[in-house]
Amino acid sequence: MPTSSESPSFHAATADATYARIGWRLLPLLFLCYIVAYLDRVNVGFAKLQMVTELQWSDAMYGFGAGIFFIGYFLFEVPSNLLLERAGARRWIARIMITWALVSGAFAFVDVLPWGPLPALFGLPRAEFSFYALRLLLGMAEAGFFPGIVLYLTYWFPSARRARAFAKFMTAVAVANVLGAPISGWIMDHFHGAGEWSGWRWLFVLESLPSLIMGLVVLLLLPNCPADAKWLRDEDRAQVLRDLEAERIGANASGSGAPSSARAALLSGTVWALAFVYFTMAVALYGVNFWMPTIIQELGLSKSDYLQIGLLTMIPWGVAGLSMLLWGAHSDRTGERRWHVTVSLVATAVGLSLLSITGTAVIPSLCALSLVAAGVLSSMSTFWAIPTEYLRGTAAAAGIAWINSIGNLGGHFGPDLIGRVRTATGSSAAAFLTLAALGIAGAVVVALVAPPPPRTTSDHVLLE
Repeated sequence: MPTSSESPSFHAATADATYARIGWRLLPLLFLCYIVAYLDRVNVGFAKLQMVTELQWSDAMYGFGAGIFFIGYFLFEVPSNLLLERAGARRWIARIMITWALVSGAFAFVDVLPWGPLPALFGLPRAEFSFYALRLLLGMAEAGFFPGIVLYLTYWFPSARRARAFAKFMTAVAVANVLGAPISGWIMDHFHGAGEWSGWRWLFVLESLPSLIMGLVVLLLLPNCPADAKWLRDEDRAQVLRDLEAERIGANASGSGAPSSARAALLSGTVWALAFVYFTMAVALYGVNFWMPTIIQELGLSKSDYLQIGLLTMIPWGVAGLSMLLWGAHSDRTGERRWHVTVSLVATAVGLSLLSITGTAVIPSLCALSLVAAGVLSSMSTFWAIPTEYLRGTAAAAGIAWINSIGNLGGHFGPDLIGRVRTATGSSAAAFLTLAALGIAGAVVVALVAPPPPRTTSDHVLLE
């Protein structure tokens, strides 16, 4: 309680300074980690521009392989997040990053890796089997990274401040695409033929190196929790622990009915509903992301002008990065989550619907892509404030991972659907409309089931 000389505004200013200090120490590092993670996850979209022609793959085969990443992700997501809680964020996140860097670099050798009798056992050519296997292994290697970071941020930020923290962290998705698109195009343009290698091979090798380096940086610099942060003052540490404890007590007192164990979280109807909502977001995000370079290439650009394709790809992601920061800040300022996610998903659906009719018109197509990217990233950044307000402790570790793993199966469904529709019809329109319908379904579900945020004794101070 404030003394007569310490007003609520004084405490609010002190708390603001504390969380600003934490944000400046943690978020830039996590931001960089997510940038390199996302590059390794989606650079296959640029590699596709050369790789499928050189290796004579179909759009359906590429779409299935791009999406199979999320099957491995799904299988290992919950165990990985539970192990993070036991092993500590620093060692586990570093392990994840180093492992996926090695797998990502191996894609340069996709057509020559020895798999013994396995390709024949599955009835597949070696290169095709290798592509599927490496995408599956990449998903397994990266499993737990994103939900681990989401869980990690709950150790540092109370719920009233999380949407802004998540938005700043997740802006890395937009920045990775803004920076990664022209860099990927430049690598494929300028390294093509160097050492008798195609540009797509250089792309995988060169873009795996930052992940390896950042994994080592995390091992050296990332504290597991506020108690391990030597740069945090005692009064700052006490502020964080006090706010998080007040939030926990308030949630218990409100009788929210939130799951209290990993098993309860996995059986919770609300958790499953939120997983479906996140599924609809992932379908849109990865469906468009893995195909955006191809969509832009087909607007009339030269098939070998990879740098120009990369520069145009920057536009939708630049718009998305700005919108998600503004939307996340507005969500925290108002304390409202449900309708921020709902409106963003509706915007995503509208963008996908427009994309189905814009054809090869450059400006309308870029506007539709920008609306999709802005809508889906804004919905994701505000969405994660909902389950982290609802879940606590081990239930949070399991529930967040389960929502992310089930949801990210959409990352398999979206690219695969577009590839199959393009192969069957020569157009993506029907796939975009299907993705739009799923976006509307996600908006309806989150509007109906999102639990209200818990009220705590410190809310009036945190929201001053």
